[in-house]
Amino acid sequence: MYILNGIVYGGEPKGNIKVSKVKVLDDKMMLITFSNGETRLFDANDLSGEIYEPLNDRSVFSAPEVDHGVVTWADGSIDCAPEFMYEHSYEYSAIA
Repeated sequence: MYILNGIVYGGEPKGNIKVSKVKVLDDKMMLITFSNGETRLFDANDLSGEIYEPLNDRSVFSAPEVDHGVVTWADGSIDCAPEFMYEHSYEYSAIA
């Protein structure tokens, strides 16, 4: 457990990771490029709870924005911590 900016987090700090770019794929999958230069595959089906239900609407899910290193949807009313997205994503390398 650790505290950052007055917020208590479980686990260990992952550094100051931020999202720099996001690309929506089919089936609620996303390619996310992080501030460490890695591009990883994230399955947004892992996002659960009432707050994320609007993402089941393709028009909402397909319009993410990156705001100060955080992926947001619906004009910022839905977001996901970059640390969560990093920890729950998979290594990805484009096949040339």
